[in-house]
Amino acid sequence: MSTSHPGTLDRDKLFAARLHAARVRPYLATALFALHVVESRQVPTMAVDPHWRCYVSPAFVHRTPVEELAGVWVHEVSHLLRDHHGRGDRVARERGLTGPAQRLRMNIAADCEINDDVFGDGLARPEGAVDPGSLLLPEGQLMEDYLRQFRLGPRTQHLAWLDCGSGADGRQRQWDLGTDGAHALSPHERDAVRFRVAEGITGRPGNVPQGWRRWAEQALHPPQPWRDLLGAAIRSAVSAPGVGEDYIYGRPSRRAAGIPGVVLPALRRRPPRVCVIIDTSGSVSDAELGSALLEVTAISRTVGGRRDLVTVLPCDAAAQLVGPLCRAEDIPLVGGGGTDLRAGFARALRETPCPDVIVVLTDGQTPWPTARPPSRTVVGLFPRAVRCNEDDPDYRPDSPPEWARVVTIGSAPTAR
Repeated sequence: MSTSHPGTLDRDKLFAARLHAARVRPYLATALFALHVVESRQVPTMAVDPHWRCYVSPAFVHRTPVEELAGVWVHEVSHLLRDHHGRGDRVARERGLTGPAQRLRMNIAADCEINDDVFGDGLARPEGAVDPGSLLLPEGQLMEDYLRQFRLGPRTQHLAWLDCGSGADGRQRQWDLGTDGAHALSPHERDAVRFRVAEGITGRPGNVPQGWRRWAEQALHPPQPWRDLLGAAIRSAVSAPGVGEDYIYGRPSRRAAGIPGVVLPALRRRPPRVCVIIDTSGSVSDAELGSALLEVTAISRTVGGRRDLVTVLPCDAAAQLVGPLCRAEDIPLVGGGGTDLRAGFARALRETPCPDVIVVLTDGQTPWPTARPPSRTVVGLFPRAVRCNEDDPDYRPDSPPEWARVVTIGSAPTAR
């Protein structure tokens, strides 16, 4: 047990906790030992800045057991590895979020992303740690998803003290040493740390939580501009007027008051259903099929992580069985023959209920339906320098129809 005075930082205890964290989470060791400790009495507990400094309250270290301190080490370094400061700044710009209250929401949302799988297996949960369940939110989502699902109020008032620093939400604190301060990691050094951690996770995944495996995959294969475009096209389709709308008699329509004696149904919005048609013909490479699986995972996040709302349909010249999305790596991409995605559209539209959005991932060397389907359509197009058929030199495939939103995958960002 430590006998140091609470006004003095007990570095032995603090570093013993870091060593314990590295032992139980060896894939994070590089990141844990890359943090530089700065003693600060202005910090409520422990906090980080974007330059990989860790600000530590001596009083907090004095009163916190080593096992809990180890969990805080992992928690704080997770903010930096997952780039919560950069993501927080982007979200603030995109959604017009300003002021300390909105940054507190970001900190809470970022903590929910981390804490749903960080504790246990040798890491004790620190007192007061927030997780999605405490806010009645689902697990396994990202900071950006959680931000849409809660507001500050009675359920979060006990979290007003929460402050993981500018490394968690991007807002500079009064204790920050800044860009020019001592012991700051350069951008190249930060990228090197992330790369080493991602390599450790993918090389020997073992019992690494799914959230970390997903992060490592994205760290080694960062999103490209076309991926942002594809995601935006799908989000636009699933949020369009009419998508996922249905009538319900469970509550009266607001217009019913104007027609006495007549019961009118109310219009409700249900979560949209998405069917992903993957071109598995011989002209699509294994690498492109692998990329398609990555897109399926991203598409599930577009509908709030509801995998039950996403179905996958492999298709070459004939449509295969429609399968629900469980894990992207378990999707059987069978096929290898010619290409006729009209069969895929016909099969998808026979589903009950009919999908609200159809996403097609293809190289485009296929006939297309002549009539516009009732579902909104997004086409992810694998690029081809020349689109032809070796058996027919005069063959030129039809371009995707005008009623589809088209994004070219794997090249400079283009869309229509």
